[in-house]
Amino acid sequence: MPSDALARPRLPRPRMTPGCACLVLGLAVLALALVELDARSGLLPGLAALVGTPGEATGTLVLHFAWWPRLAMALLAGGGLALAGVLMQQVLRNPLAAPTTLGVASGANLALMAATLLAPGLLGLGREWVALAGGGLAMALVFTLAWRRGLAPVVVVLGGLVVNLYFGALSMVLLLFHQEELKGLLIWGAGSLAQNGWQDAAFLAPRLALGALAAAWLLRPLAVLELDEAGARSLGVSLKHLRLAGLGLAVFLTGCVVSVVGIIGFIGLAAPNIVRLAGARRLGARLVWSTLLGALLLATTDLLLQRFSGALPTLIPTGATTAALGAPLLLWLIPRLRLGGEAPPREARALGTRHPAPGRLATWLALGLAGLAVVALLAGQTGAGWHWAAPADWQLLQWRLPRMLAAAGCGVMLAIAGTLIQRLTGNPMASPELLGISGGSAIALMGAIFLLPAPGNPTLVAAGTLGALVTLVVLVGLNRRSGFQPERLLLTGVAITALFDAVRAVVLAGGDPRGQQVIAWLSGSTYYVDPTSALAVIGAALLLALAAAPLARWLDILPLGGASASALGLPLARARLVLLLLVALLTAGATLVVGPLSFVGLLAPHLARLLGFSRAGAHLLGAALAGALLMVLADWLGRQLLFPEEIPAGLVASLLGGAYFMWGLRRL
Repeated sequence: MPSDALARPRLPRPRMTPGCACLVLGLAVLALALVELDARSGLLPGLAALVGTPGEATGTLVLHFAWWPRLAMALLAGGGLALAGVLMQQVLRNPLAAPTTLGVASGANLALMAATLLAPGLLGLGREWVALAGGGLAMALVFTLAWRRGLAPVVVVLGGLVVNLYFGALSMVLLLFHQEELKGLLIWGAGSLAQNGWQDAAFLAPRLALGALAAAWLLRPLAVLELDEAGARSLGVSLKHLRLAGLGLAVFLTGCVVSVVGIIGFIGLAAPNIVRLAGARRLGARLVWSTLLGALLLATTDLLLQRFSGALPTLIPTGATTAALGAPLLLWLIPRLRLGGEAPPREARALGTRHPAPGRLATWLALGLAGLAVVALLAGQTGAGWHWAAPADWQLLQWRLPRMLAAAGCGVMLAIAGTLIQRLTGNPMASPELLGISGGSAIALMGAIFLLPAPGNPTLVAAGTLGALVTLVVLVGLNRRSGFQPERLLLTGVAITALFDAVRAVVLAGGDPRGQQVIAWLSGSTYYVDPTSALAVIGAALLLALAAAPLARWLDILPLGGASASALGLPLARARLVLLLLVALLTAGATLVVGPLSFVGLLAPHLARLLGFSRAGAHLLGAALAGALLMVLADWLGRQLLFPEEIPAGLVASLLGGAYFMWGLRRL
């Protein structure tokens, strides 16, 4: 081999660029559109149907009033959601921020549900205005919670999450008791682009154009947010008003899109991240490329769905299909694209003040938990009204005790898992649900319910465990080479969770009677827990809690960043793998009992911080006690509030924890 060949520098491997990704998707949209037009009425008549007066032929009328408006709506909605996603991620300094972060989608969904049940006359004014009002109410509530802290990114993120969670729980309660009346909204909630004219596109286009112009006008001020707060203030920038402008614009764009086509959540998260990871670092480039990529991604997905919808056994909403196709794309891109280094995460500091005696505080929490357990076992409603049972009344206690033990055990496991993942990643939005373990377990469980004839509890447990293990293998496989870098872990989990959301949306929108069982499980009910399962849950919770206790030192060091942690002698990759494995075990164990949407793993660690548990060891203990307390109280209240009907414990936990959390944010 010649010596100059040895000295020749190795060329860098080519990597995906934003332009390349948009070109590929653009060619896909063009090819799919031409094939569809040719199959429907011929290429030239199909193109003429866009601009010309439609003839009397049915195919031409369908193209002019349905197909072309649907394509235009896909491009507009995808671009608007992606643009909103870039703005939110820039203002909140968080790659997991998305157009649904501030609760706009859940607020719109709740407003439509409430109007359908309580004031159907409002829908005559226009469904989009009802949805826009609900989204605006959610936005106003988030801004109210965060205004005293100058709309600090971490407070806005947490306020948005809890409002999203709270409104989502209220919507699920309405759905549980009025499933038949709200069946049509399940399709809207999964994102539907079906059109019967150009009026929706005409409504949306000028508003998105106005939003794009406003984003261009705010381009230079928003770029200042890439500096730290001290640097931005030194330039004379009012951070509070700048954040209000950026978030307000993002919420306006999201509200307009959601009010017309429903909830399509994955585009606003995936498109900005794909563009940023592909090399678009400057804000201007990210705004342009993300808008284009989001439009093309949604249009490609919808054209594929229309192409193959005839071969599908049930209605598949576009929003669900977008997540189902976009999530594998994000999973494929994550190992191939560059992410940030091992710098300490920004905005990872605690919200509450440190309690001077965390041990005494933990003792009071434990005593409160014991007292609540006694009340949950002995007090409750029966057919004859309120009744205080005797401790020897085993016939009643054998029904209440398993539910109480399961609720406490699941609360402990989810709370510890949430504490581990938030400290591991330094991200206040991280939770066991977001890591994808819950979603993987849920997909397997739903597959067992719908594919197997009359599966029993052992079969469902085996399916859920297998789904959790497969998800863990995917997480490890995609992140092993990067040393389990936190941002990669979260993005991988987001993609897996998006797949779960897609499967859930398809299942609920299909109208299958078994969907009621799925809804009950998703909402976190302990109704089906037997004594054997309860003992297994509480035993697993105690064992895994003991396994987490020695890891407190790692959790104190990891938020300092990868370089500092390695300098202090911490085996970084091994520590992250061990913590990730423990999170997976904790999440899978709890998900199998109370479902994947209880969100105790998100709330309990923050509740512990607000109470004053700061150091890692105390934080783990405080979160575990808070999680158990929250779930036991939620399970008991869920059985009493609407007796003999029940509200699942997971939903009540979301409502209780969310109310306390909002109160805590206002006091900061």
